Amino acid sequence: MQQDALISAPEPARIKRVARVLIDSSVPHLDRLFDYQVPESMLSTAVAGTRVKVPFGAQQLPGFITEVLEDYASPIKLKTLSKLVSDKVVLHREVYEVAELVAQRYAGTVWDVVRLAVPARAAKAEKEELQEVAPTLPEHPNQLEHYELGPEALQAWANGDTLRAVATWVPNFYGSWPGFLLDACRPVLARGQRVLLLVPDASDLARLAEHLDEHFGKDSYARLQADDGPTPRYRNFLRAIGGQVQIVIGTRSAAQCHIPQLGLIVLWQDADQSHREQRAPYQHAREVALLRSTHSDCSLLIASPSRSVEAQRLVATGWATELKVPRAVLRAQTPRVVATTNDFEMERDPVLARARIPSLAWREASKALETGPVLVQVARTGFMPALACQDCRTLARCPACQGPLQLGGSTHHISCKWCGEQYREYRCAECNSPRIRAASIGADRTADELGQAFAKVPVISSTGAKPVRRLERKPALVVATPGVEPVVDGGYSAVLLLDADKMMAHDSLRNTEEVLSRWFSAASLASHDGVVVLTGTPSPAGAALVRYDPASFAERELGERRELGLPPAVRSAVVSGPGAERLIAAMAPQLREKLAVHGPTILDGPPIEHRYVLCFSYADGHLVTTSLRALRARMSAAKDPVVNIAVDPDEVL
Repeated sequence: MQQDALISAPEPARIKRVARVLIDSSVPHLDRLFDYQVPESMLSTAVAGTRVKVPFGAQQLPGFITEVLEDYASPIKLKTLSKLVSDKVVLHREVYEVAELVAQRYAGTVWDVVRLAVPARAAKAEKEELQEVAPTLPEHPNQLEHYELGPEALQAWANGDTLRAVATWVPNFYGSWPGFLLDACRPVLARGQRVLLLVPDASDLARLAEHLDEHFGKDSYARLQADDGPTPRYRNFLRAIGGQVQIVIGTRSAAQCHIPQLGLIVLWQDADQSHREQRAPYQHAREVALLRSTHSDCSLLIASPSRSVEAQRLVATGWATELKVPRAVLRAQTPRVVATTNDFEMERDPVLARARIPSLAWREASKALETGPVLVQVARTGFMPALACQDCRTLARCPACQGPLQLGGSTHHISCKWCGEQYREYRCAECNSPRIRAASIGADRTADELGQAFAKVPVISSTGAKPVRRLERKPALVVATPGVEPVVDGGYSAVLLLDADKMMAHDSLRNTEEVLSRWFSAASLASHDGVVVLTGTPSPAGAALVRYDPASFAERELGERRELGLPPAVRSAVVSGPGAERLIAAMAPQLREKLAVHGPTILDGPPIEHRYVLCFSYADGHLVTTSLRALRARMSAAKDPVVNIAVDPDEVL
């Protein structure tokens, strides 16, 4: 009877051509490919990588064909592709495979990654004839020749070998940081391969483009930036994927752009938070570049005036080669850095007291203003208050998980922002004092206040709301918040780093690292014979700036994170939302064993939301993110409450 049943069972219908489509949906349980029959009218044009529209329920959804199957035996009746939006291949196989890796690492959906990799279509740009442009390679001394292992790195890239490196950029070597990045690219470009340069934001991109316009030609590169508008951005995207240019520059979304014969990816300032995508799955350009370098076997350079702890971990594990300037050369090329404190150096002059400038900083600024401009970097407004000891100023940390403490609620109890533990009788771990204070309330310095101390020179203010990009090298007092310091040809005569204590008092795990990065970025704007003055109380970060050695601080910080089991020595995930508690409860016991679960903390409602911080090892990372992804998809299919997952966030607060 069984044999008769098998014989009589109908064979699956065979279809000449079937397209597997990634549909436009961020719903977790729809994060998979769907099969559609290719109609006769599209047999020659519906190929992998093209845009289509497909029927999905009662809707017509856009999507991309990822694969075409020939003579396919389908067990079910398939719907037919509705429309071929364009016959232009825009989603290449490499990009789709890397998108899958990124979605896996960040427990997200593939569509959320792909929609950032492929910009919206502009039909006008597809009809244009794009010309191939080869950049001119100007001859000048290469900055990397002065770095330890720099010549070896240049030779490896010239030979086409895969080499991954982390470099601490030192200013005043024949030019600016854009010149340094292009120096690294020159041996790759000379071989006829292509390069991708990633910078944090629009101001950095504008400065890099300005350098390329001057030294390589205005049409020598493709710039990928949303601010350029849909048509110019899509035109540059087509130039990049079509191989019409050898140089592609952009911000974080460009990290996934397809570039044929890609030989080198360069990432500038990886510690900058702008490299983090603000939409799910919240991927970081550095991690995307790492995944792409491994997947596509291309070289990678991470460069910065400072050193992130993540970059230091790559060096410590041997995954990346460290490129650094010898100490003897470093001292000759970098400005002099001095540190002072407000308590000892504040003069009794009432004007200076109102300006809050230590006497050493005032003297150095007065001297420097005789020959050129002086940069004054002040704290950003809006720093969140942190709790610290009233007596010794040590930041208040949770004894259980080392998370930051906060004061809140109707009872005004001290509690941990990470694990939610409450402390009715908290005492300082350093001096045992029960008294606490708000360590930072934000900067209220203004250009008017500082102008009282330097009334004879113009005062220029540069903030995020009103940035100033470039200035002439003549005496002026330039007051700027971090990230928007104007560029001066020849460098500043002096750089004053004020508000150090307020910057360091921010209650973030990565705050010290980020502050040091801002200091080094500002210090790099000084001329080689200039001076950098750091105010505030002594700290390891300040000592690293005085020595001009950010790598030593990153190494120290990484060691401390290992001892405490904190990122990036371990991986982390923040699970939050109305469904967070249900997801944690649904975890398999073998998964819970691999996690350190902190929380929950209760977020403001309604509805009531819970927040958990999960820490786990790199070895267990694939298992944990796969499980989190599957659990959220299962909850989505069951229409359970929404849950948000952020893997390896910049902040776990």
